Amino acid sequence: MTFPFTRRRLLGSTLAATGAILTGLGFAQGQTLTSKGKIMLDSYSPLSRGLVEAATFPLIEAIQGRRSRRFAKGASIPNGPLAYTSKEAPEALDPTEQMLLISTVAGNTGWVNLFAHHPSYAGKLPNYTAAAGGRSFPSSAGFNTTEFFFTDDSGVYFLPTRDMTPAPTDGIDLKAWTETHRARIVKLADGRLNIPAAMPFMEGHNTWCANVPGSTLIWPVADVAQHVILLLLYLIQNGTGIYDDVNGRQIPGLEKFSHRLDMSVAYPMTFLEQVAMTDVATETGTACYAGALMLQALGLGGWMYTGIDPFVVLGASGDPAVPGLGFQFQMLEGNPLPYVTGLPGVFEAHVPPHHADMGAAVRAVVARKFGKGGPFDPGQGGQYRENAAVRSSGAEIDDEAVEIATIMAGYVFSTFGRFPATAPAVFINTYLQAHRLDTGFYDTHFQPGAYLRTHANHDQNWG
Repeated sequence: MTFPFTRRRLLGSTLAATGAILTGLGFAQGQTLTSKGKIMLDSYSPLSRGLVEAATFPLIEAIQGRRSRRFAKGASIPNGPLAYTSKEAPEALDPTEQMLLISTVAGNTGWVNLFAHHPSYAGKLPNYTAAAGGRSFPSSAGFNTTEFFFTDDSGVYFLPTRDMTPAPTDGIDLKAWTETHRARIVKLADGRLNIPAAMPFMEGHNTWCANVPGSTLIWPVADVAQHVILLLLYLIQNGTGIYDDVNGRQIPGLEKFSHRLDMSVAYPMTFLEQVAMTDVATETGTACYAGALMLQALGLGGWMYTGIDPFVVLGASGDPAVPGLGFQFQMLEGNPLPYVTGLPGVFEAHVPPHHADMGAAVRAVVARKFGKGGPFDPGQGGQYRENAAVRSSGAEIDDEAVEIATIMAGYVFSTFGRFPATAPAVFINTYLQAHRLDTGFYDTHFQPGAYLRTHANHDQNWG
């Protein structure tokens, strides 16, 4: 079903009046599209009611209405107090709403604002940021080490956006924005990713509802190894480093840099790695949360969760019948968990064998910051009135700093046979699932109010 609108822009969720229902449309009376907003929908033809609803859905209602709604069309709970078998067949998401959801989770949303000042940098900008573009979720110090994968009935896909150059943001043509992201999608395999609906592949409470037919499953994957390198560079720029608290010793070779490193305030290695894990967990979790809010606006069921074995997804289950994404991994002596390093040519952590050694990995991180397209590339565009002057004022990461980072990273790798020593090089934990909700389950077992108006009207709004 389509909704004939001709005005160019939406005023977000602003309502001239609320409460009364516009006959036959389900929009609040007085809710109009105006020229005051930034969201442009006129490139869609035809324009669906669902898209208009999503673009005008109030943020406060999305926050208040966010719930895990796990019962998809086609689902079944065979016994217990909430037993119910769906009378509807599984049905895929509308392609437009799927792309809007994926872009909300992983999408580029404009230029990163570089760190403006640090009193110790003598008029230079702090050089922490690693990407020129920002995304729909925050990233610690602008490191942006996460990328995204998703699967549906048609295949398994990769959507890289961490180093994406932003599109113009003076007005958001929603179709152009989502299509820009669609063009970046790489198909990795046909058919839904095989995640057996049984323990230990997924938690028992998810075996009936996770990765079901018709659903779209999205998951972020973080390069923790790169994140730790970025933290090491951060410490060096601020005059310190790490020590090996596992073995209770300083890292050999750092003593000659006493002119710039105060090792009396050095970080314990394990604490720095804990910081990195906390950072990426926040990054990946908030990305999925952005998507969870969008589920409410779209009227989709689903939820964000952690109850799928990450090694099964990455490809380190040990079961040849469950190859997952096919990431490379090793089983290291004394460690019961796989050490996963990357998927060649797609997502490679900053460790060997994807880099020749840790020195090469450090130099690759520095190049990401200062090389072509990076946040400190004078030729990069941006929002500043004098982009070249601002970007070229980033504090240099000199050869000595690279040498120090290489000594620390190389020590960790040679001592522990891995990098980081106590954290995974590749991190996956949180998933976001979207599916068409079977409202019959909720009408049977819940009192009114178990789902939003967008869920009630979803199939009418999206067809």
